[in-house]
Amino acid sequence: QVQLVESGGGLVQAGGSLRLSCAASGRTFSSYIMGWFRQAPGKEREFVAGITWTGGTTSYADSVKGRFTISRDNAKNTLHLQMNSLKPEDTALYYCAVRQSGPIVTMWREYQYWGQGTQVTVSS
Repeated sequence: QVQLVESGGGLVQAGGSLRLSCAASGRTFSSYIMGWFRQAPGKEREFVAGITWTGGTTSYADSVKGRFTISRDNAKNTLHLQMNSLKPEDTALYYCAVRQSGPIVTMWREYQYWGQGTQVTVSS
């Protein structure tokens, strides 16, 4: 089992920044993918960003490309999402997720472990 705990969400004005963190504990995998997803009320969960074990490969949704940066610290079992130039449409519950093997994919059902989420609200 892998336990994931997100933090860093909050209320911010449009144009502002937030940094989300995800602490992982429990069983770890040598080649697992980590990702961030988000879900707004009434909408389906959507992929935000993903990163490989080494951090050498990252992937972003078009809607956040150039504004968000995903990173990981394997020594501390921590995942981060730096979010800049936030927009009201970024408002959602943000989840950290782990995929046990394979490449970065955008389908949330392909990820096996999930955190409880952290709320991000961007006011206009």
